Amino acid sequence: MTRIYAIAAAAVIGLLSIGIWVFTTSASGDRFAQCRASAVAGGAGQIGGPFTLVDETGATVTQEDVIDQPALIYFGYTYCPDICPYDAARNAEAVSILDDRGYSVKPVFITIDPERDTPEQLADFTDYLHPRMVGLTGTPEQIAAASKAYRTYYRKQPTEVGDEDYYLVDHSTFSYLTLPDEGFVEYFRRDIEAEDMADTIACFLDAR
Repeated sequence: MTRIYAIAAAAVIGLLSIGIWVFTTSASGDRFAQCRASAVAGGAGQIGGPFTLVDETGATVTQEDVIDQPALIYFGYTYCPDICPYDAARNAEAVSILDDRGYSVKPVFITIDPERDTPEQLADFTDYLHPRMVGLTGTPEQIAAASKAYRTYYRKQPTEVGDEDYYLVDHSTFSYLTLPDEGFVEYFRRDIEAEDMADTIACFLDAR
């Protein structure tokens, strides 16, 4: 009898927990709550914002030009020996999976190495990964402003005399899902697989 009571109590607690979660989700007015796998201190509005950069054709663009459809944004650099190519390729794979499912998401690669990443260099890099991936560069000040808006980190490593052109850049490795009417809605860590990323992005797109 005691075991039956315990099972019944557990069931009631479970139902109450679900009820509290549903109520909280509804009360918060966040229609994306069921899709979110991360949390941002102060809310999603703390990430993202205006930027002015230069695209692969040399044209000046703003966030309105870039985020004219759902976009997956990554900050990296083309001379990165391992992390950036892997992350950018993973993002491209997730976008291709979404393409097959009937969703259109723009993959965006913003360099944090404007000294070496010219529009032409970015075009070669992004065209190899995905035909719709957009590469963005700019002045050091423009890159810094975009990085600050998305709360990313990067720092050029010191080099030996005579090797000034051969340097690494430490940087954060998040990917950011942004929507035209919402701005930033979710970030992805680098350990997420392309299929799981695509599933989460699809959830956000269906909930719009």
